[in-house]
Amino acid sequence: MHDIQKELKIMADVSGSPVVDTPASMEEKPEDPPQDSNKDEVKSDGKAEGEKEESSDPGMYRYIKEDLFTSEIYKVEIRNLPKFTGFNDLKKFLAKHGLNPHKVKLFGKQTFAFVTFKNEEERDKAMKMVHGMQWKSQVLSVRLAKPKADPILMKRRQDEEDGAAGQPSSKRTHGGEEEEEEEGEEEPLSVQIANVVTPLWNVPYEEQLRRKEQEVVAVLQRLAKEIGSTNKAMLPWLFAQKGKYNRMCCSLEAIRPSPVKTEYRNKCEFLISMGADGEDKTIGFRMGKYKGGSCAVVGPGETSHVSAEAKKVVSAFQKFIRTTPYSVYSPETYEGHWKQLTVRTTRTKQAMAMAFFHPQKLDEEEVGALKNSMKTYFTEGEGKDSNVTSLFFIREGQRTSPNMEDLPCELVAGEGSIHEEMLGLKFRISPHSFFQVNTGAAEVLYSAVGEWAQLNENSTVLDVCCGTGTIGISLAKRVKKVIGIEMCQEAVEDAKVNANVNGLSNIEFHCGKAEDVFPKVLNALVSPNLTAIVDPPRAGLHSKVILAIRRAEHLKRLVYVACNAKAAMTNFIDLCRAPSKRVHGAAFRPVRAMAVDLFPQTMHVEMLLLFERVDYDSKQ
Repeated sequence: MHDIQKELKIMADVSGSPVVDTPASMEEKPEDPPQDSNKDEVKSDGKAEGEKEESSDPGMYRYIKEDLFTSEIYKVEIRNLPKFTGFNDLKKFLAKHGLNPHKVKLFGKQTFAFVTFKNEEERDKAMKMVHGMQWKSQVLSVRLAKPKADPILMKRRQDEEDGAAGQPSSKRTHGGEEEEEEEGEEEPLSVQIANVVTPLWNVPYEEQLRRKEQEVVAVLQRLAKEIGSTNKAMLPWLFAQKGKYNRMCCSLEAIRPSPVKTEYRNKCEFLISMGADGEDKTIGFRMGKYKGGSCAVVGPGETSHVSAEAKKVVSAFQKFIRTTPYSVYSPETYEGHWKQLTVRTTRTKQAMAMAFFHPQKLDEEEVGALKNSMKTYFTEGEGKDSNVTSLFFIREGQRTSPNMEDLPCELVAGEGSIHEEMLGLKFRISPHSFFQVNTGAAEVLYSAVGEWAQLNENSTVLDVCCGTGTIGISLAKRVKKVIGIEMCQEAVEDAKVNANVNGLSNIEFHCGKAEDVFPKVLNALVSPNLTAIVDPPRAGLHSKVILAIRRAEHLKRLVYVACNAKAAMTNFIDLCRAPSKRVHGAAFRPVRAMAVDLFPQTMHVEMLLLFERVDYDSKQ
């Protein structure tokens, strides 16, 4: 990964906000509905129930003509899928034929789907390859599909129509659940934004932990069912496990709480927009999803999960942008400049600020003058008191990729990175590098990983999706060798520096996609004492990585760190399924699980799952 994808994984995954985890700079319009479309029914005209005929108003599609990345212009419709095809079934089918979709949405008892790709080449390849292909006795057809209309404009039109028809609709979120809003009731903005970004803010912490533990129980119970249906040889063992562990496939240890319940986030992404209070050029969290028709933001001043240091930076930066003649960027009109502010802080009292700015048609002289004034403000002016030690300027504009790391960071003032201390070790963190957002809870998590991995001086550790190398570096002194694999070049450079700073010479890092690098690294290893630790983005590991793990029978133990266990379920199932033509090598089975609360006040939780290779010879 990690990085950007994993930041998306956790970013305000962790804030609990559907907005915070999609930075303004990364936002792809229009936002798609959730992928789970099991309840969608197909009408006679082939449209999903509830899906309106999209407007022919060209303004509704203006976004596809702008210089922003959107996969909607590389969209196809695949018809005649086998009945009840699942989301993962289709993803696997496409991956098997070398196709990598950006988004997938199924309809009509899953007999047709809209699939978008990242570029024209991939879209055209999919159309040529899949059209006419047979899958489970069904002959597939593929055709170009229209892009979705801009959600905020569609929502605005719908609201106007509802208003004309006298049908006001309003719902609010409270404690993580939707409630009908009573007429005339208006909660303070501080409460409204708390309900969005920290939906469990008013739930006692012990109850938060209980709810999160129950989520993990449900995952393990579902995994038990899946193992039973995909690996009959495990049924006797599974029957005993379910009897001992409340229908779960393995034991579940007590959830480990976060050492810090508030102000725990060391990284936050704030949107810059019109404030919900009517104040222009406001930096904060969006009140709702873009597709829900909301662009207004509320400052983080009273949010419980943002650190005081980050709030100080936001306050200073907001004052600065209000002194500039440049307006906020509008996702409706694509006009304006200021888009997003990302703030990273450390326990060593350093702070990094990354300002995202769309230059529009400004010339280099004007942009240069803005950067100089920003530098002066934060090094000599009023912003000096905010203690920003790394200040970056990031230009938005023409972009053909959804990945934030593709945007160059221009260092305006200070150092090019910040530094953190964790588990008695030192870590350098660059702008795009992944680092767990709750440092104290990450120490709890990594300590558990080290305990579960059962390492000794002869062990070789594979740290997959290693980010800045935190897990591998924390284990290196007790093992023979650590090999880290990471997609983000910036993070790999940080990891190498971090290994040197901590005096470690038995660790190496490889840059590339895990699915490309991992099989090669595994094939070159002959260590009899090999353990893999994987900490992938929220969607889980690529199927190629799972297949490589299964083939490497000298790999006996795997510790899986999942920030979204439901999304990683396919990985869990494939690790445990019976060998087949596609899946070679003995299966794994889950033997131990635990939740660690990295994200207090939200429903998000990190899950640890220990898998061990089944030894059929000893019949264990």
